[in-house]
Amino acid sequence: MSEARERLLSTASALFYAEGLHAVGVDRIIAEASVTRATMYRHFRGKDELVVAYLSAIDEAVRAQVAAARESAGSPDDVVRAVARGIAESIESQGFRGCAFLNAVAEYPDAEHPVHQAVTRHRDWFRETVTELLAATGDTAPEPAARHFVMLRDGAMAAGCLSDPAPVCETFLLGVEGLLTYRDAAASS
Repeated sequence: MSEARERLLSTASALFYAEGLHAVGVDRIIAEASVTRATMYRHFRGKDELVVAYLSAIDEAVRAQVAAARESAGSPDDVVRAVARGIAESIESQGFRGCAFLNAVAEYPDAEHPVHQAVTRHRDWFRETVTELLAATGDTAPEPAARHFVMLRDGAMAAGCLSDPAPVCETFLLGVEGLLTYRDAAASS
């Protein structure tokens, strides 16, 4: 990645996350990244492509976090817990403003738009990955449990920027622990 592209993406990412996608214009990104308009359009055909690149970078970071959890955690249950702890840590981090993907889809509701599609790709991957992780624990109904995990995560991400994140994260982690503890309750009913 060229230095100018890196600066553009880094600047845009910080602004997009802090202020919103529609609230930040290309002129401001160009000015704050200290690049020319020609440089911006040499690297990104337009703002939408820059927004997709921003979301792709976050997607890559989440994938790396899940991969690290898979490598460092012991049992399949511990991998699920490690993924959940990573989410909780992000919610408790300085400057947390919610889930970048949920924020993006709120601004781009058209399912055909490239930004919306980038969000959908990430969320589909994340749900499928959590399904795999829960299946590895021996969960006999991993798909509904994964949907539940993602719903818990979405709620924690939304609540974590609205109030004190500590009890939100505690509740989220308890919910994930409940999924692990009672994983077969729905299947045996």
